[in-house]
Amino acid sequence: MRRCGALLVIAAGIGTLASERELDLALPAEFLVGTASSAYQVEGAWNASGKAESVWDDFAHNHPGSIADGSNADTACDFYHRYARDAKMLKEIGLGHFRFSISWTRIFDGELATRPNPRGVRFYHDVLDELERQAILPIVTLYHWDHPRRLERLGGWTNSYMAQAFADYARFVFREFGSRVPVFVTINEPQIFCQSGYAAAEYAPAANLSDLGKYLCLQNALKAHALAYHIYDREFRGRYKGKVGIVAQCYYYYGKSEADSAASEVAFEFNCGSVANPIFSSEGDFPPIMKQRIRETSELRNLSRSLLPDLSPRWIELIRGSSDFFGLNHYTSHVVESLPRSEQLQWPNDEGLRHSFDPAWRTTESNWLRLVPRGFGDLLRKIKRKYGNPEVLVTECGASDADLLNDRLRIDYLYAYMREMLIAIKRDGCNVKAFTVWSFLDSFEWDKGFTNHFGLVNVDFSSANLTRTFKKSASWLKAVLQSRKLVDPADFP
Repeated sequence: MRRCGALLVIAAGIGTLASERELDLALPAEFLVGTASSAYQVEGAWNASGKAESVWDDFAHNHPGSIADGSNADTACDFYHRYARDAKMLKEIGLGHFRFSISWTRIFDGELATRPNPRGVRFYHDVLDELERQAILPIVTLYHWDHPRRLERLGGWTNSYMAQAFADYARFVFREFGSRVPVFVTINEPQIFCQSGYAAAEYAPAANLSDLGKYLCLQNALKAHALAYHIYDREFRGRYKGKVGIVAQCYYYYGKSEADSAASEVAFEFNCGSVANPIFSSEGDFPPIMKQRIRETSELRNLSRSLLPDLSPRWIELIRGSSDFFGLNHYTSHVVESLPRSEQLQWPNDEGLRHSFDPAWRTTESNWLRLVPRGFGDLLRKIKRKYGNPEVLVTECGASDADLLNDRLRIDYLYAYMREMLIAIKRDGCNVKAFTVWSFLDSFEWDKGFTNHFGLVNVDFSSANLTRTFKKSASWLKAVLQSRKLVDPADFP
């Protein structure tokens, strides 16, 4: 760490201990490296072959002003028709696994999982067939933010019924695809879609229900995950021997000053801990500081009860331990500072924190993302200490780069972050088993539309054939996977 005024600045590069410089940068023998996508972002074919309307179809069609370029994902990368070629490209890079999501609305059109769409089911079997031909391990996500619009008419994730609807959908997916899929993710990043889709109107379904919407959503998402996990545990694990888990989006946080060291812990608990503590802590339930601060701010607003609904003892027990791995999406870190308690009613959030970036951190194409590799290592060490060193699958990690082909920034990012990960594994004993680059293709990036580019592969969205071209980062990653050792960007042509 280096001092810069009142700010504790964490070096954006790797630490300088001799043990780190001399670290063997070879990937562990069984370590998995892959890439990822999600259904709405890449599939296209939004109403083809019996697919029903999702909340993101509705949002992008009816709120184009909320998308940076006014676009939608009606066609996107057209993965629906081009999956076979895309699977071959995965193989050409040498990737070991591919994380993709199933579109709930391609399988079922509404609230009852009773009449599956056979053409939708066939499509995902076809994708799995192709991945099997290319010897690529599938990691399948059941929910990546695109539930049926018909369910949203019932309140979506603010309605407790959603947990049961999701459980019924999950049971069908486990039964249909469980023999072919060794790893399932139930729900991707509840913190993100609950905040941006239910508290605010930035993402689908644009409910704009403030904090109550967010907390109802978060609780129901955890319940849905737990129900799905126990369905797999009771009905399918004996046959298929697979793993099921949830994915949390976790930043790392640095206090703005040494005198404000508590701020980083509060920020962590409201972000990562809101999903991880109920599942991975020994006591379960939401983090105590989260419950306390929300209760206090609720009282100051003269509410008769906390905006964060209590989990009953039964639900605490069902949710606790309901994951076979810690699914981790990580991109960047924040600097946080505590706001005065005397101004609690004016706080912009229940945390009572102001978030910022160290100006020394390298920027990317995305205004929310800075290169802070040391934060990744610190996060992995924190997960180890706090939750008993669970098996961690890094299910998303990556950076956006405006250079569509010569994406040196992405190479620098992946090298630095993967190096920090190897330090955490080899020096500190963190139980990390997989690293997944976000993303495989340049995709529809939610409210950013097609203006942010995370892909290892460039997609020319102006061409009739949606031409795919490997970027420099794909070549770098191929070299890493061939040697099973990180390649210094300075040594890569």
